[in-house]
Amino acid sequence: MTNNQQTILIVDDEPDMCWALENILNHMNFHVQKAFNGEQALQLASENRFPMAFLDAKLPDIEGLDLARGIRESNDGICIFIVSGYFYKNDKEVQQALTKGLISGCIAKPFDHEEIRTAIRNRFSE
Repeated sequence: MTNNQQTILIVDDEPDMCWALENILNHMNFHVQKAFNGEQALQLASENRFPMAFLDAKLPDIEGLDLARGIRESNDGICIFIVSGYFYKNDKEVQQALTKGLISGCIAKPFDHEEIRTAIRNRFSE
């Protein structure tokens, strides 16, 4: 897998969750930009082109699926994963977002590191 040092967006209001995702991505030789709320994430997305983002489903200022819509406006081809302790893969909202192409997947918290690595490998092997 070649990523040419691509930068992936991580959005979560829990610093420990950002840290965990960042460490997984750094070990896979990716750069990371972090946001701790929706406003920061939308600002970063308007200034950068990200190939992938991991978004918390519940942020203090916005719902994750609404944030996904906003990020997609400025980063059309972005691959978005919702990372959540609130939603699960079989939830109606998640299934609708997947069907509409709003998100590429949903990863439940607490997550297995290999699940994150597999999502990344699948995206960058396309």
